[in-house]
Amino acid sequence: MCEHLAFSSVSFRARVPLRYLPAMTWVYNFGAGNADGRAEMKNLLGGKGANLAEMASIGLPVPPGFTLTTEVCTHYYQNGCQYPAQLKEQVSKALALVETRTGRKFGDATNPLLVSVRSGARASMPGMMDTVLNLGLNNTTAEALAKQSGDRRFAFDSYRRFVQMYSDVVLGIELGNFEKLLERAKAKRGVKQDHELLPEDLEQLVKDYKACVYLELGEEFPEEPHQQLWGAVGAVFGSWMNQRAKTYRKLHDIPEEWGTAVNVQAMVFGNMGNDCATGVAFTRNPSNGAKDFYGEFLVNAQGEDVVAGIRTPQELTIKARKSHGSDLPSLEEVMPSIFQELETVRHQLENHYTDMQDIEFTIQQGKLYMLQTRTGKRTAHAALQIAVDMASEGLISKSQALMRLKPDLIDQLLHPTLDPKAKKTVIAKGLPASPGAAAGKVVFTADEAVTRSENGEKVILVRVETSPDDIHGLHAAEGVLTTRGGMTSHAAVVARGMGRPCVAGAGEVKVNYASASFEVGDVVVKEGQLVTIDGVTGEVMLGEVPTVPPQLSGSFGTIMAWADEFRTMQVRANAETPTDARQAKEFGCEGIGLVRTEHMFFEGGRIVAMRQMILAADKAERQSALNKLLAMQREDITELFKIMDGLPVTVRLLDPPLHEFIPHTEAEMGLVAKAAGVPLDRVRRRASELQEANPMLGHRGCRLAITYPEICEMQARAIFEAAAEVGRSAKKTPVAEVMVPLVSTLEELVQLKKVIEDTAKQVQKEQGVNFRYHVGTMVELPRAALQAGKLAEQAEFFSFGTNDLTQTTYGLSRDDAGSFLPEYKAKGIVETDPFVSLDQEGVGELIKIAVERGRGKRAGMKMGICGEHGGDPASIEFCEKTGLDYVSCSPFRVPIARLAAAQAALKSQGEKALQASTKAAKPRQQQFGPW
Repeated sequence: MCEHLAFSSVSFRARVPLRYLPAMTWVYNFGAGNADGRAEMKNLLGGKGANLAEMASIGLPVPPGFTLTTEVCTHYYQNGCQYPAQLKEQVSKALALVETRTGRKFGDATNPLLVSVRSGARASMPGMMDTVLNLGLNNTTAEALAKQSGDRRFAFDSYRRFVQMYSDVVLGIELGNFEKLLERAKAKRGVKQDHELLPEDLEQLVKDYKACVYLELGEEFPEEPHQQLWGAVGAVFGSWMNQRAKTYRKLHDIPEEWGTAVNVQAMVFGNMGNDCATGVAFTRNPSNGAKDFYGEFLVNAQGEDVVAGIRTPQELTIKARKSHGSDLPSLEEVMPSIFQELETVRHQLENHYTDMQDIEFTIQQGKLYMLQTRTGKRTAHAALQIAVDMASEGLISKSQALMRLKPDLIDQLLHPTLDPKAKKTVIAKGLPASPGAAAGKVVFTADEAVTRSENGEKVILVRVETSPDDIHGLHAAEGVLTTRGGMTSHAAVVARGMGRPCVAGAGEVKVNYASASFEVGDVVVKEGQLVTIDGVTGEVMLGEVPTVPPQLSGSFGTIMAWADEFRTMQVRANAETPTDARQAKEFGCEGIGLVRTEHMFFEGGRIVAMRQMILAADKAERQSALNKLLAMQREDITELFKIMDGLPVTVRLLDPPLHEFIPHTEAEMGLVAKAAGVPLDRVRRRASELQEANPMLGHRGCRLAITYPEICEMQARAIFEAAAEVGRSAKKTPVAEVMVPLVSTLEELVQLKKVIEDTAKQVQKEQGVNFRYHVGTMVELPRAALQAGKLAEQAEFFSFGTNDLTQTTYGLSRDDAGSFLPEYKAKGIVETDPFVSLDQEGVGELIKIAVERGRGKRAGMKMGICGEHGGDPASIEFCEKTGLDYVSCSPFRVPIARLAAAQAALKSQGEKALQASTKAAKPRQQQFGPW
């Protein structure tokens, strides 16, 4: 049955009634040194069709053929799986041209033309859609092929392959039916390999295959070549909507409405004898980027044999054969003249496309044919190496090298990854929330994670969800697994900041804290058992799977240096520990854009002092606790100023509600009371007082500082005393930026700025030293964005807290969003998770308003973002267009942000140049058609 596509956007001519349209070109020809299409037409011809046309146009030996455009696919699904009216006629003409170019005739009893039918979407989808080879064979044409080639075995081997492939792809018969018949034939002959079967065995196999078709379908295998052709075309279009293609598109963000093209091409045969071969190759090594010809081939074989694993493939070059210790001769040795021709083609394609190519070739009776070229997929390391090398060779410019790298590839270079050769037992899957892979013993509490870690054990912290109270456990663990939450849950954000792998929202994992175990179906994992998590795939595995450490090559540093040449925005880091700050500095950050001071109070004796402050009966008790916190905070900030060495450090005042620092179970409250030296009743009462109906929307941020100005004063003093201390000894004076969170009214900022400035004056007087500081605010509420003009009267900088701004704009908790946002994406309500990539239409519009109004009041006002969006390439591009000065992100995303910022600047420059040229051009009168 036809499955209709709900295309959200189609071409203009697909929407105009056909009676108003001129004759459509649905079919494009290629071959014999010329073609109707070119490489830049891949949206219409698909990647394969466009590149076949391009290779033919530049004179490479491409077997002739034709392409049914992606618009045929669009029409097919929009019209109840019906083809356009003109298509049959155009295909007939194109087929006749192939017959002329090859000197063969489709279906002819003496000189038959055989064709392949392949898919070809505009985006490469390897192995996702279907192919049919040797199409046009029947009892008559098979005999003709045997007579022409003088090789009956070759002819009937091609025939049995065709029947098997066509039956699988077009008729929908399980491949296993034919594999059983093939194995039976080999057993009967007493051989192990397909190529050891005799001609009579293959003839019988064809009969057996056809009998299988009749048994399965109740009808004969189609013998008429034109019927075979249209069956294969329909199957290729149908494969655009098979489940594996749908899954691949979802994983790689390929829209359904793009559709696929279909390529029909004259067959050439690599299985006609020992002067024939077939192979696949990369113009450079896709694993490490080395400028080596990399690939494999087989003598006397067809294309699928190389990848099927039935026979051991041979190396292309003598160098590769020797390095791999192979006894099989290379193509360079077996067919030296063909190898030299292929070497020439290799360089020609690289110079023409200016990128590493993945090619397929066939050698038929001593003649080379090119069947495909496309941009080759490569590892992250190879991508960097190839970009740098090609720029150094003059093939591309530095800017082109930067633009062809996906920033997220950089992430793969910064974290350990699973050994691809290792076996693994996957028991569950969640969201890949923080990259990297880690193995360790399962623990269920943060305290247990710390205890085991201090004893030298590696642990994986498993929680239903994490809270700020778990920060010490997250730091001690090798990685974290949660059953709730999404890509921007607390666990995900903190893990990314620390460079720890995280798998979040693994809903099939059922955690039982009471028994210290979790279950996945029938599998029970107890505390202390080894598991491995992969933050790139989201997989959870039993046991310890070996990992491979990250390796940063010289090309990494080169790319980063080039990125810094082109970018206009600064890249800062979100960091509050010396470890994070040093890591960020090593990755090239230009300051700290967010110090979350509350993270400094969750470990060891610090949490005790914090709780003493919260549980204080009066101001005197509170001040006593604050004095303890002052020394701790001053020490931390001093270290940050030293590490940043004159770069700006933006310190956010205490932000979360105080209830996050107080546990809520009776047993835990008893421990708190004992540690803080206060009665248990006071802990119970205070916990009740701090309880909120809507956590994170209540008594937090600047509201805490307004209620308890002494907290604000303590934090400001810690910042300024640290600045004074470092300023005395450091060569570069520290730049302190004090950020007031959750401001919604001007008066809040006025009152707190006075506390901060008064404290600065006191410290300068006491210390006898001046220091630089600025007071700004974190814009994380819609009201703050709308009132930005007024806030700019007091604020010297704005930092957009895009995590909370997204929450408050949507009225949606990011920790709860994971339970239904996937369904929203599936139903097309949202394109992307707004907590992963900035919602430019809603949240972005508020940021634009704030930028315009803030700078309207304070010209040149410094502005940036410090939410997790600061490491997202699409969000960074928005920041560039909006005119922000910097983005701030977790330390391990700093290199990603540097590259993304450079790409955003290059895109912006290109758009400005295009706009300028458009304005300079003379306006042309529009020409309208008859409609």
